[in-house]
Amino acid sequence: VAGENFNQSPLRRTFKSKVLAHYPQNIEWNPFDQDAVNMLCMPKGLSFRTQVDNRDPQLHSFIITREDGSRTYGFVLTFYEEVTSKQICTAMQTLYQMHNAEQYSSVCASSSCSMDSLASSIDEGDATSLAKLQHYNSYDISRDTLYVSKCICLITPLPFMQACKKFLIQLYKAVTSQQPPPLPLESYIHNILYEVPLPPPGRSLKFYGVYEPIICQRPGPSELPLSDYPLREVFELLGLENLVQVFTCVLLEMQILLYSQ
Repeated sequence: VAGENFNQSPLRRTFKSKVLAHYPQNIEWNPFDQDAVNMLCMPKGLSFRTQVDNRDPQLHSFIITREDGSRTYGFVLTFYEEVTSKQICTAMQTLYQMHNAEQYSSVCASSSCSMDSLASSIDEGDATSLAKLQHYNSYDISRDTLYVSKCICLITPLPFMQACKKFLIQLYKAVTSQQPPPLPLESYIHNILYEVPLPPPGRSLKFYGVYEPIICQRPGPSELPLSDYPLREVFELLGLENLVQVFTCVLLEMQILLYSQ
């Protein structure tokens, strides 16, 4: 388990994640920082869900800034896949049995009763709320399907957010589709790693994803730096007044810290 969150029900806890694979194995000018990438891909750790939970894929980005000031950009698609290991499913069931026993003990203690007289002495309101909580946060290996979070990530020297987003979504669709993609998955990964070059300054580049072509543009030397992040999302997240205040702070060269979950 990642962090001390044992009071949470097992499906609300987070667990330690790890990098399963990365390609290519080594790049001289851009060494792979496994710990940093792992933490930035899954900042809250590994999480589990069941069929009743929302499991829509989520996309986020991050920046790794090195001591010399150089930057690399990461774009991450997080999704949930079914757990096929019976050992993990059994472990989740055991965690729930332990958690439920602790919950009963806690309610029993607050009601000043013994475990023998729990059914008759427990307050009706406590029993109802506990039953609702356990119904919402429950896992039964014979009834529920367990899912675990997983990430696919692209690390690039420039922030081509839209192009990376489209590629990751197409790759995810190919992984989860009933029909196999036109070519093996390895072909698309090899293509974007070894055959798609960075567009020259001031030029656009069109390359093929899994299902549709993808275009990325790179500003010229006399143009503003690349900013491929949609402004609409900034307005939606911060609101007009907050955005004006942040922009004013930028113009006044103040230090700005944005904090978010």
